[in-house]
Amino acid sequence: MILKPPPVPNFKVLGVHVDAVQIPGVISLMERWIQERAAPHYIAVTGMHGIAEAREAPAFRSMLNTADLVVPDGMPLVWLGRWHGHSLPRRVYGPELMETFCRTTGPSYRHFFYGGGPGVADRLAGVLAQRYGVNAVGTCSPPFRPLTEEENEQVNCQIQAAAPDVVWVGLSTPKQERWMYEHYARLRAPVMVGVGAAFDFIAGRAKQAPSWMRENGLEWLFRLSREPHRLWRRYVIKGSGFVWNVSLELLGFKQFK
Repeated sequence: MILKPPPVPNFKVLGVHVDAVQIPGVISLMERWIQERAAPHYIAVTGMHGIAEAREAPAFRSMLNTADLVVPDGMPLVWLGRWHGHSLPRRVYGPELMETFCRTTGPSYRHFFYGGGPGVADRLAGVLAQRYGVNAVGTCSPPFRPLTEEENEQVNCQIQAAAPDVVWVGLSTPKQERWMYEHYARLRAPVMVGVGAAFDFIAGRAKQAPSWMRENGLEWLFRLSREPHRLWRRYVIKGSGFVWNVSLELLGFKQFK
């Protein structure tokens, strides 16, 4: 008799279930899903920004809660997980998850890269193939606008024809989670993972924060200093709202569903 693995422990933050996992556990699940090929799955790599977006948009909150995994990419979620009694030594950082999976599995699986600016997905595929020997079976960098019905159909056909084991999605939050939610059932890829800025970081198009900032909850400050006009609202306005609502929740003054 084949025993099912135990369910992944999770905790709730402002109405979103966050899974208390680390990178090795995520990779183990991804490989199991690929080998089983029983159903399509998608993983939301989520931090404070994703939870804040979900608080404002119930439809997006439902998309996160539909995901097979919502992993804590961001130290605030790691700290909250520890508050709820889970052992979370580190965050599940999107670029690190992607690189670790590719380094660990090498050419074992078929990868498709969807997202990034013009040429970024191609460059990313080349970098990972050179470093780890990954088998990149397709790339697509969509325009920065809603796709037409015809364009969506072309993308779907391209990915289906490539038959990837993993579809890496780099569209930023909440766009990438919405895209995975709308496409995962039809594309039937064993695993889809939304990794956002990992495309630019690994492809060498953008600079990552120093590791000491990433590991101590200060990555937001580094990114804000480099792109203040684009990110000030995310970190200053939505970040403040996140802290306020989490404080209300932890102190028992308000429950979020």
